[in-house]
Amino acid sequence: MKLNFKLSFIGLFIGIMAFAQEKNNTPILIDNSEASIQILWNSENEIIYALKNKDTTKSKDLRDVPWFVERYKVSLGYYGGNNNTNIQLNSNSGDIGTNIDFENDLGYDSWSSSIFADFQWRSSSRSRFMLAYYNLRRDTTYELDKTFEFGDNTYEIGADIYSYFNAGVYRFSYGYAILSKPKYEVGLSIGTHIIDLEAGIGIEGTNINAEVSDNFGATAPLPDFGIWGGYAFTEKFAANAEFDFFAVTIEDIKGEVLSYNISATYKLSNHFNLTAAFNSLNTTVDRTGKLAYAKVEWGNNGLSLRAAYTFGTKKWQ
Repeated sequence: MKLNFKLSFIGLFIGIMAFAQEKNNTPILIDNSEASIQILWNSENEIIYALKNKDTTKSKDLRDVPWFVERYKVSLGYYGGNNNTNIQLNSNSGDIGTNIDFENDLGYDSWSSSIFADFQWRSSSRSRFMLAYYNLRRDTTYELDKTFEFGDNTYEIGADIYSYFNAGVYRFSYGYAILSKPKYEVGLSIGTHIIDLEAGIGIEGTNINAEVSDNFGATAPLPDFGIWGGYAFTEKFAANAEFDFFAVTIEDIKGEVLSYNISATYKLSNHFNLTAAFNSLNTTVDRTGKLAYAKVEWGNNGLSLRAAYTFGTKKWQ
């Protein structure tokens, strides 16, 4: 009797365990290490596949742009170029002044140089904001070989005069790349050149006690529209170009600006590059109104060399 009870109990226990194994599909009381390893291996493969698939989906949202498209760029450089400067300043009574060529009539060296700086921010791979500045200061003394009228005074042949011409140029622009590909981009821009001009001529005669001089100044905000673009020939060498033009009348200032530049850039490292460029800026400013009429024609064309530091994330969407 006891033996039958024990056998029945053992049989019931085995039946329950078998049912549990079948229900849960889980090996019990059996060494199933190979099956466990296979299950873990399959799970790991599924996780890796999911991660790879996720990365692939994310990479499709990122844009491939030329290497010179950087989030932030700060540049500092040297500029040297030839100048063509013509200024006419009428008297306050309305007498017409002489159109003076500063290089030929006042003995200015046409070549001048300056340090310049600019900053660029890319809010996206297509949108860029730029701010640039340079300041040109020139002066000389000269013995006149012709007589001319400038402002309220007449300057005679043989007079020893001093003169100066200063120009501060600020430029701000926004550009949008209408074409943006892995090797090149082409865009349109809108901006302004703010040109701060100062010029003066003076003479001290031996028979007068006061200095004779005439000065002229004008600040001309000249809006402009342009087209720009760049092409990456290799992973380290690229070429860029930009052309801007506009003419406008704002109150008593009438201005016209034409500028362009062509540059070649070499990538030294991930954060540094060098750029050599040909730059051209030609402006005409007419001042009317209550002040004496004045007209300035200034052209500045030359070469520049700048070093740039770039930083910020380079993943574009």
